[in-house]
Amino acid sequence: MKFKRWFQGAFLGACGIGCASGYEQKIGDTDSTRQVCSGMYGGSIAHINVTFDSSSSGQLAMAIYEWQDVKYLGKDTYGDDNQPKTYVCTSDAVTGGYCTREELGQFIIDLPGQLTINSTSIWSRRVIFPGHLSKSDSPVEGNGFWDNPAGNPTPTDTEYASPWKRTPAPVYNEGETDTWTGDFHIMETDTAAPPSATSVPSRATESGGNLHYHDPITYPVPKTGYYCVAMIPLTVMDTRRDNSTEVPNHPKYSGTVLFRNTFNGQLSAAEYPKVNFYLGLTLAYLVLGGLWGYLCYRHMADLLPIQYYISYLAGFLVIEMVANWGYYRFVNAHGMGVSTSAFLVVVTILDSGRNALSFFLLLVVSLGLSVVRESLGPTMKKAKILTGLHFAFGVLYSTGLVYLDLESTAGLVLLMFVIPLALTLSSFLLWIMHGLSGTIAELRQRKQRYKLRMFRRLQLILIGAVIIIAAFFVLSSMSFSDRMSEDFAPNSWRWRWWLIDGYLALLYLVVFVSTAYLWRPTGSNRRLAMSDELAQDEEDAEDYDLDALESRGQPHPLNADGVPEAPRSGRRGVGDDETVFEIGEEEDDEDGRGRTPLSRGQRPKPRTSDEGPRDEHEHEGLMGQSSSERR
Repeated sequence: MKFKRWFQGAFLGACGIGCASGYEQKIGDTDSTRQVCSGMYGGSIAHINVTFDSSSSGQLAMAIYEWQDVKYLGKDTYGDDNQPKTYVCTSDAVTGGYCTREELGQFIIDLPGQLTINSTSIWSRRVIFPGHLSKSDSPVEGNGFWDNPAGNPTPTDTEYASPWKRTPAPVYNEGETDTWTGDFHIMETDTAAPPSATSVPSRATESGGNLHYHDPITYPVPKTGYYCVAMIPLTVMDTRRDNSTEVPNHPKYSGTVLFRNTFNGQLSAAEYPKVNFYLGLTLAYLVLGGLWGYLCYRHMADLLPIQYYISYLAGFLVIEMVANWGYYRFVNAHGMGVSTSAFLVVVTILDSGRNALSFFLLLVVSLGLSVVRESLGPTMKKAKILTGLHFAFGVLYSTGLVYLDLESTAGLVLLMFVIPLALTLSSFLLWIMHGLSGTIAELRQRKQRYKLRMFRRLQLILIGAVIIIAAFFVLSSMSFSDRMSEDFAPNSWRWRWWLIDGYLALLYLVVFVSTAYLWRPTGSNRRLAMSDELAQDEEDAEDYDLDALESRGQPHPLNADGVPEAPRSGRRGVGDDETVFEIGEEEDDEDGRGRTPLSRGQRPKPRTSDEGPRDEHEHEGLMGQSSSERR
């Protein structure tokens, strides 16, 4: 049956791909609003409140349940395993033995032998809105469940019961023996005046399973879980004998479902953890900013330009975290609206600024600013231009996510928002990696072990961050690969926010703290930046030549791409088979004593002269003297 196929898609599939997750959700007689679901934190004050507008009319089948009990809704259709379950009790369902006549208009509940309805979370009623039935009204039937939806072909005028049109139900009057042959017939058995309605439904039968709506329906939620409110409109056929047209009375209803959790506010339970999470990040950045400010104040005279940049970013991060925390607090207090959307735009702009400043800081650090070289020259201007472009494209992208409908917007328009940001992001990443590799190679060639250790640690921090991001990307892909399943939302609502927002924010905090610690203000900052490390052993000292000694302490210039030029080796440019000569060769020649050249790698033997044997540390003394003269 067409209705059954629709119901399986809407009833079971909607929660997995489109169930509402807000604290307050709209309901109505359209396909997209017939079921709403949300995770909930259970407790003594937690409940679900269903309120219909006063203009609602007709009847509907309604059920409230926790997702783990969804398997008890409906019965397998006999005779064909490929057929979906039969979910609503109709006259055909009664004839087929799926339900009893007392359950007409309600969801069918199929419980194992050891369970009772009171041991489950399911509440099901046939809801009748005020003024729907009078004493002259007659049977209710369900052939309007699938009554030529919009966009379907117009049914032909025939007695054939096509998928788009059902044969009208025969009029049933007491004492007659007509056979029910139409589809989805529901017999109205309660034509008496409606009893007084209750706002808190119980598992007990109310007026034979019918609930005449007058007050909001309240469903208590004592346990944490994923709860759904589902409803199916029941089309009423006016079969009074003075009405020969038998025009169906299609129900029209609208209202709201409020998911009242144990916390106060209008956020859903799935989003509420972000309030405390961003509050924790705000406090963490405040503490870190205070510690950094204290170190800067203590060593004010020794601050380097790179430490000023870190200070600016630390202050900006505090502002951004306060804005994120304030946004979720605002949504929790006021819900979604125009002011909330404006607040969201401000948050996205701050987020784009944080990303741009972070990449700028990593870039100038990777190029060795304040540690390897005092200034980046024209490269600094290029870095600032790239930062500005990345910020502008980031704002454009974030604003597009807020205001564009991703499903209806043309693909070319979406690419206009994505491609510019992707280009600037790729440029930043490639420049940072290339610049960091060049700086490390330069420091290694100049034998600056202490500075080299700083940049090697920075490289390990970035590599570790990339590995963690890749691991979480794989984990997220595996988790969201099943997002089309009806069980995805019920099983992931507690931790889904962590994979989307949480771990990236925490990883950024770790990387920022680690980088700031390496470049923290100390009393020796300026001496470290302006000085060069000397050789600590004879082997390293022998690698120096006069040109290397003269250029010692001068960093290699940046090339046109903003990367340190290939370092010029301090060793002599000779091969293994070439010869090198001792310092003091000219003195030997003046004495008329030729010397045999030494192959590279051989150590000279102690020599004697008229003045006596030469000191074996004479070469070392010369190197030390040259170094002292430079100093």
